[in-house]
Amino acid sequence: MTHAMTHDGPDTDHRLDGMAQGVLGRPEPRPEGALKVTGRAVYTGDQQVAGMVHGALVRATITRGRVTTLHSAPVLEMPGVLAVIDDARLVRFSGQGATTKPPAGDAAEVVYHGQPVALVVAETLEQARHAALRLRVDYAEEPGAATGPEEPAAEVELPEKKQSVTGEPDAALEAADAVIDRIYRTSSMSSAPMEPHASLAEWQGGKLVLHSTLQMLASAQGQVAAALGIEAEDVRVLAPHVGGGFGSKLGISPETVAAAIAAQRLGRPVSVVCSRPQSMETTSRRSETLQRIQLGADDEGRLTMIGHEALVSNLPGQKFSEPVQQATPFTYEAAHRRVVHRVARVHRLLCASVRAPGESVGATAFECAMDELADKLGMCPVALRLRNIPKLEPGTGRPFSSHKLAEALTTGARRFGWEHRHASLRARREGEWWIGMGMSSLVRVNTVMEAKARVTLSLEGSALVETDMTDIGTGSYAILTQIAAEMLGLPMGSVETVLGDTDLPASSGSGGSFGAASTGSAVYLACLELRSKLAEAMGCPEPELTLKDGHAIHDNRKVPLATLMGGAAMQAEGHLIPGEAEDKARQATWGAAFAEVGVNAVTGEIRVRRMLGTFAIGRVLNAQTARSQALGGMIWGIGMALTEELVHDARDGHIVNRDLAEYHVPVNADVPALEVHFIEERDDWAPMQAKGIGELGICGAGAAIVNAVHNACGVRVRSLPMTVDKVLAGLVEIDAEAQ
Repeated sequence: MTHAMTHDGPDTDHRLDGMAQGVLGRPEPRPEGALKVTGRAVYTGDQQVAGMVHGALVRATITRGRVTTLHSAPVLEMPGVLAVIDDARLVRFSGQGATTKPPAGDAAEVVYHGQPVALVVAETLEQARHAALRLRVDYAEEPGAATGPEEPAAEVELPEKKQSVTGEPDAALEAADAVIDRIYRTSSMSSAPMEPHASLAEWQGGKLVLHSTLQMLASAQGQVAAALGIEAEDVRVLAPHVGGGFGSKLGISPETVAAAIAAQRLGRPVSVVCSRPQSMETTSRRSETLQRIQLGADDEGRLTMIGHEALVSNLPGQKFSEPVQQATPFTYEAAHRRVVHRVARVHRLLCASVRAPGESVGATAFECAMDELADKLGMCPVALRLRNIPKLEPGTGRPFSSHKLAEALTTGARRFGWEHRHASLRARREGEWWIGMGMSSLVRVNTVMEAKARVTLSLEGSALVETDMTDIGTGSYAILTQIAAEMLGLPMGSVETVLGDTDLPASSGSGGSFGAASTGSAVYLACLELRSKLAEAMGCPEPELTLKDGHAIHDNRKVPLATLMGGAAMQAEGHLIPGEAEDKARQATWGAAFAEVGVNAVTGEIRVRRMLGTFAIGRVLNAQTARSQALGGMIWGIGMALTEELVHDARDGHIVNRDLAEYHVPVNADVPALEVHFIEERDDWAPMQAKGIGELGICGAGAAIVNAVHNACGVRVRSLPMTVDKVLAGLVEIDAEAQ
């Protein structure tokens, strides 16, 4: 039995609000949590298979050119070394999510420093890594490769679909009472998941069984098959536990195909576990950005012109470019607009999706510009944003599926104590520390993906949920279990959820904040089909059926489910199909971030003292995991504002800070107690009235910190991260002007 639904419009049924179990929405712990905290959860790098050997990637030491010779003979004589793999099917860089195309290109062609060009296989991991470092490679090098987007040698493209002009932006800016025209920069960044990239490949009777660190298994299955030249049904991918991805595991990466080729050649299972530097150097990064933001407003703070230009980078020939202006067209109202998007072709590590591509950097810069406009107008930053919220999507006239930005702003301001903020700069001092407050809006597009899930109801009163969905630390196991428990009237302990296997129905995968709502809806639909069959056996309409504690209840009748099931287990599959809904209404999630910081007047050191976020994400499926996601997003905002910067050597483009000792993500000392508050909401245009939460917190939160620093000490930093040297230089300049 399959229950398919095409998502074409709003759903006002709100069936989940009327269920009797009360499981959904509760702060339930993760079912697999005990496995993880006790170290019993088996990740890809933990997998052990009889006869397994190990591979290590060999990486290019030039920026651009071709491999001419691999001097394999000396390496093959080293202890334990079994093979040097230089197969033409090796991939050079990571694939993209939601596509079955493998990463394109000739493996012998070098397009960035650090690119994998071969794989050394040995009996032990140490032997493989030692041999990989010893392998001498000859190249035909091509000089003059641009390694930075602002270099004169970098070719710059303007993708036609990413340019737009509405009205007369130049004339509107000329006529505006207040104008902001600023350049902001954000640094290149790494996904930096806790679990390194890894794959274990084994061929079983002509079929590849692949354990791998991946977020979207169905598309990865197709990528692997296409890269190897085999059918997708001959590839089984397993990823029951994934230790974070943040975009870097949306598609396959070089070690995935390399492990499969080596295992096929040697007839033995091959494990390739990347070191931390390899994970950071051979997968993908977020592009650095240069953003010019122009704002024109009347003297009452109404925006008349919005201009947002961006320069981003990627390797030559790559279609993806950081969608910096993704939310710019619909966040605020303005009659005159201009969006310019430029892509510089550079020879650095591939750019791809990293932690909320687009709004994470675009909204952060834009919200800094809005704060500068509020300063120029002498206006409260919250009031400025409230004044410019559109009723319909600018440019298209589409309705918003729901719009809770105003409530997020006002609720956040009230809870944070925004009324105690001093509008004047340097108004509060505690010893050596200037204290200030800042805020920003949060906005992220909401997406629904195709997804399938299977649910089996047993005669013993338990249920099994099966889908290839992954749990990358976000709570997929918990949420899908809760949905089934709610729909079938079972306690969570009576529902088992099995994930991360391409032999199961194809889900949306994890990424883009679409996983819980998309695959959760497939589980919901499967359960709805089971409920319909039970209602038919009960002789009542399905909406009138109550399921609770293994019984069906209707009209004073209480019947054990086993009695209605005819002596056999019942099974159904749910299938969510994206339809016209996305075209009919603008779907987005909304929020607001508020921060209080201290800036040391002597050293320029910044300390975030407290931070609060409000989030409007439709129905909250699990209050505990949703809160964790919101906290994570705000912490990434702290990182973007203060610490995160992937540094490239200007000579050859290689990554300098390629480990977590030097690539500074926020740690405990950087993060204060954070507050998270959810706005009560049901978005009928979203399946189950639920929307994404994983990425919203990062989409502007860093700006709240930047704006708070300016309020505290008067220094406006427009190049992120705000490292001490930048702040200290600003303090020195202000003090010099004051003398």
